[in-house]
Amino acid sequence: MILCLAMLAVGACSSAADSDEATGANAKAIVTGDAPAESSATAVAVSTQEGVKVSEKTDLYSFDFAYPAQAAAIPELKAKFDKVLETNRSKLMAEAREAQADAKEMDFPYHPYAEGTEWLVVADTPRFLSLSAAIYTYTGGAHPNHGSTSLVWDREAGQELKPIEFFVAPDSFMQAVQQRYCAALDKERAKRLGDRAGEGSGIFSECPKVGELTVLLGSSNGKTFNRIGLIADPYVAGSYAEGSYDITVPVDAAVLAAVKPEYAAAFSVMR
Repeated sequence: MILCLAMLAVGACSSAADSDEATGANAKAIVTGDAPAESSATAVAVSTQEGVKVSEKTDLYSFDFAYPAQAAAIPELKAKFDKVLETNRSKLMAEAREAQADAKEMDFPYHPYAEGTEWLVVADTPRFLSLSAAIYTYTGGAHPNHGSTSLVWDREAGQELKPIEFFVAPDSFMQAVQQRYCAALDKERAKRLGDRAGEGSGIFSECPKVGELTVLLGSSNGKTFNRIGLIADPYVAGSYAEGSYDITVPVDAAVLAAVKPEYAAAFSVMR
């Protein structure tokens, strides 16, 4: 059920080696854990050479959460993800129990709630670990909801950063990539929509603002960030049926000019 959204983003922003690591190739898994007491169920916690994956499925809910080995190797980041995992799982269980009770009271079918988060490596440089996550939720509607998020861990400072924090200002960043991004987005819209391209109105015909996008910092050389991923989740640049729009733009002189001086050495123009 994990959405392929982040997989597409990783394909756009990481090297082939990074992608193999992120997908858990050749992993050796150790399966542990007991089924939750809700009803007949399976509960699996997997520790692998490639990271951690928790997967639970009951008559009440299904829950998935995964993060890669590179994140698990950083104690502070591992603690963060483990806390989010438990918080999200507890919240899902509580909401699912309430929805199930409401369904029983009103005598209509209950459809199990679901939630999943999968973190993947976008880039792993000597100082920074760049990650993206695909997120899905289902609360009994016509279809699941899908989204994305990202973060960068600064090993030197021992802190988490949002990709946009590497730049002088969000507007400066967007000005540096807007022309190339919007042109690539329109091209992708035309590819998906064919003759219907350009018929939309409002947000479905405009170029999204930076605050509406998930920004990823990618690297093709494993040393510096030299490409930028921009994800427009469903309903941001198109309808739900169109899915997410994942665009990659190479770092150029304009992007370098928008980077904060303290992070200048972390970026390079893509050759």
